[in-house]
Amino acid sequence: MGERRRLELLRADGRRVPVLVSGGPRFEEGRFIGTQGVFTDITPLAEAEDRLQRALEQTERLLSGAVTAAVRIIEKRDPYVADHSQRVAELACAIAQELGLAKERIEGLRMAAMLHDIGKVAIPAEILAKPGRLSETEFKLVQAHPQVAAEILADIDFPWAVQEIILQHHERLDGSGYPQGLTGGNILLEARILGVADVVEAMAHHRPYRPARGVEAALQEIERGKGTLYDPRVVDACLRLFREQGFSWD
Repeated sequence: MGERRRLELLRADGRRVPVLVSGGPRFEEGRFIGTQGVFTDITPLAEAEDRLQRALEQTERLLSGAVTAAVRIIEKRDPYVADHSQRVAELACAIAQELGLAKERIEGLRMAAMLHDIGKVAIPAEILAKPGRLSETEFKLVQAHPQVAAEILADIDFPWAVQEIILQHHERLDGSGYPQGLTGGNILLEARILGVADVVEAMAHHRPYRPARGVEAALQEIERGKGTLYDPRVVDACLRLFREQGFSWD
């Protein structure tokens, strides 16, 4: 048999039956006499696929709900960054779309962005909300939050590299970032995108240790760090979104 096609047949009683059709030429004594086809009822296979799809959709809903709950825990401890993760996720996904990343990679990035600050559960609340400059010890506690986040999420079997993206989102191209001091292409593209989105959102909004600096100041910051701290393609995509395409969290 030659080509196979999957389609539905409509029975006399109105029920639709999924079938697999196999067809090809028919010969007798070396002479072509027509075509023949075989129709195979694949109802059990179709029903199994439907069950699998429903199970996958339920799993996705459960995972999304768990992520939302985790984000709310962080935001309850640090009211100054309420909606921070959502805004970072929105910008990061917009940058990824601008760069042409596949839908699946963008979904993984969105999940990582929503969870990127979960490691802050290990930081005392008084440090998170402290006005003024942090001490060296306090700053080291803050710097540990990507590692803590990766450890918290280590046993979750995400279909994307969520743990690695979160672990690397404070890394910088020149190796000056943390916690591993990675450089250049050793940093996942999704982590480079998340890093830029995180910087822009944080500078554009109020924090207990400083007032909001605004979007333009944040864009100027990533421009200054373009090629040294931040991926040039990511920076350019972010600038286009705000300056040419009118991106806004509003």
